Amino acid sequence: MRLSHPILACLLLVPTGCLLSENAAPGFVEGHVRILASKDVELAEGNPPKFSVEDYAEYPLMILSRDTRQEVARITADRDGNYHIALPPGDYVLDVQGRVRGHLRAKPQPFKIISNQTVHVDMDIDTGIR
Repeated sequence: MRLSHPILACLLLVPTGCLLSENAAPGFVEGHVRILASKDVELAEGNPPKFSVEDYAEYPLMILSRDTRQEVARITADRDGNYHIALPPGDYVLDVQGRVRGHLRAKPQPFKIISNQTVHVDMDIDTGIR
Protein backbone atom coordinates (compact mmCIF):
# COMPACT_ATOMS: atom_id res chain seq x y z
CA MET A 1 0.00 0.00 0.00
CA ARG A 2 2.88 2.39 0.59
CA LEU A 3 3.62 2.54 -3.14
CA SER A 4 0.05 3.56 -3.99
CA HIS A 5 0.19 6.77 -1.90
CA PRO A 6 2.99 8.42 -3.95
CA ILE A 7 1.23 7.38 -7.15
CA LEU A 8 -2.07 8.76 -5.86
CA ALA A 9 -0.31 11.99 -4.88
CA CYS A 10 1.14 12.32 -8.40
CA LEU A 11 -2.26 11.74 -9.97
CA LEU A 12 -3.76 14.47 -7.82
CA LEU A 13 -0.96 16.95 -8.50
CA VAL A 14 -1.16 16.73 -12.29
CA PRO A 15 -4.66 18.25 -12.55
CA THR A 16 -3.74 20.89 -9.97
CA GLY A 17 -0.70 21.87 -12.06
CA CYS A 18 -2.89 22.19 -15.14
CA LEU A 19 -5.30 24.49 -13.29
CA LEU A 20 -2.48 26.72 -12.14
CA SER A 21 -1.15 27.20 -15.68
CA GLU A 22 -4.62 28.04 -17.04
CA ASN A 23 -5.12 30.64 -14.30
CA ALA A 24 -1.68 32.22 -14.63
CA ALA A 25 -1.59 35.98 -14.33
CA PRO A 26 -1.77 37.76 -17.68
CA GLY A 27 1.07 39.62 -19.27
CA PHE A 28 0.84 42.68 -21.49
CA VAL A 29 1.81 43.76 -24.98
CA GLU A 30 2.06 47.41 -25.88
CA GLY A 31 3.55 49.37 -28.71
CA HIS A 32 3.24 52.08 -31.29
CA VAL A 33 1.68 51.94 -34.75
CA ARG A 34 3.08 54.08 -37.56
CA ILE A 35 1.05 54.51 -40.72
CA LEU A 36 3.41 55.17 -43.59
CA ALA A 37 2.97 56.14 -47.21
CA SER A 38 5.67 55.32 -49.73
CA LYS A 39 5.91 59.03 -50.40
CA ASP A 40 4.61 61.58 -47.91
CA VAL A 41 1.53 63.32 -49.21
CA GLU A 42 2.20 67.04 -49.40
CA LEU A 43 -0.50 69.46 -48.44
CA ALA A 44 -0.81 72.95 -49.94
CA GLU A 45 0.69 74.39 -46.75
CA GLY A 46 3.70 72.09 -47.12
CA ASN A 47 3.05 70.23 -43.86
CA PRO A 48 2.95 66.45 -43.87
CA PRO A 49 -0.44 65.09 -42.81
CA LYS A 50 -1.04 63.82 -39.29
CA PHE A 51 -3.02 60.64 -38.83
CA SER A 52 -6.18 60.79 -36.79
CA VAL A 53 -8.06 58.30 -34.65
CA GLU A 54 -10.18 57.46 -37.70
CA ASP A 55 -7.04 56.54 -39.64
CA TYR A 56 -5.92 54.11 -36.92
CA ALA A 57 -9.42 52.60 -36.87
CA GLU A 58 -8.98 51.70 -40.55
CA TYR A 59 -6.01 49.49 -39.64
CA PRO A 60 -6.99 47.32 -36.66
CA LEU A 61 -4.28 45.13 -35.20
CA MET A 62 -4.90 41.41 -34.86
CA ILE A 63 -3.25 39.22 -32.28
CA LEU A 64 -2.96 35.66 -33.52
CA SER A 65 -1.86 32.51 -31.73
CA ARG A 66 1.56 31.65 -33.12
CA ASP A 67 0.87 27.94 -33.59
CA THR A 68 -2.63 27.94 -35.15
CA ARG A 69 -2.74 31.54 -36.48
CA GLN A 70 -6.23 31.88 -35.00
CA GLU A 71 -7.29 35.38 -34.00
CA VAL A 72 -7.11 35.86 -30.23
CA ALA A 73 -7.83 39.59 -30.02
CA ARG A 74 -8.34 42.67 -32.18
CA ILE A 75 -7.32 46.15 -31.04
CA THR A 76 -7.14 49.67 -32.43
CA ALA A 77 -4.40 52.14 -31.62
CA ASP A 78 -5.39 55.29 -29.74
CA ARG A 79 -5.21 58.79 -31.24
CA ASP A 80 -1.44 58.86 -30.70
CA GLY A 81 -0.89 55.47 -32.35
CA ASN A 82 -0.32 53.58 -29.10
CA TYR A 83 -1.94 50.35 -27.96
CA HIS A 84 -1.89 48.18 -24.81
CA ILE A 85 -3.65 44.89 -24.08
CA ALA A 86 -3.51 42.07 -21.50
CA LEU A 87 -3.10 38.50 -22.76
CA PRO A 88 -2.65 35.08 -21.19
CA PRO A 89 0.92 33.76 -21.24
CA GLY A 90 1.85 32.25 -24.61
CA ASP A 91 3.32 32.81 -28.05
CA TYR A 92 1.57 35.24 -30.38
CA VAL A 93 1.92 37.19 -33.63
CA LEU A 94 0.90 40.83 -34.10
CA ASP A 95 -0.52 41.47 -37.58
CA VAL A 96 -2.70 44.03 -39.36
CA GLN A 97 -6.15 43.32 -40.74
CA GLY A 98 -6.05 43.55 -44.53
CA ARG A 99 -2.38 42.68 -44.95
CA VAL A 100 -3.11 39.23 -46.34
CA ARG A 101 -5.36 40.61 -49.10
CA GLY A 102 -2.33 42.46 -50.40
CA HIS A 103 -3.22 46.15 -50.22
CA LEU A 104 -1.15 46.78 -47.09
CA ARG A 105 2.46 46.06 -46.35
CA ALA A 106 3.40 45.20 -42.80
CA LYS A 107 5.67 42.62 -41.24
CA PRO A 108 3.92 40.28 -38.78
CA GLN A 109 5.68 40.57 -35.42
CA PRO A 110 6.04 37.44 -33.25
CA PHE A 111 6.19 37.92 -29.48
CA LYS A 112 5.91 36.00 -26.23
CA ILE A 113 3.74 36.93 -23.24
CA ILE A 114 5.03 36.08 -19.76
CA SER A 115 2.89 36.53 -16.65
CA ASN A 116 3.12 39.98 -15.06
CA GLN A 117 5.54 41.27 -17.70
CA THR A 118 5.11 43.75 -20.55
CA VAL A 119 6.58 43.24 -24.01
CA HIS A 120 6.91 46.14 -26.46
CA VAL A 121 6.05 45.47 -30.12
CA ASP A 122 5.82 48.28 -32.69
CA MET A 123 4.07 47.97 -36.06
CA ASP A 124 4.78 49.94 -39.24
CA ILE A 125 1.99 49.87 -41.82
CA ASP A 126 2.73 50.88 -45.41
CA THR A 127 -0.55 51.87 -47.01
CA GLY A 128 0.92 51.91 -50.51
CA ILE A 129 -0.40 55.44 -51.13
CA ARG A 130 1.71 57.01 -53.82
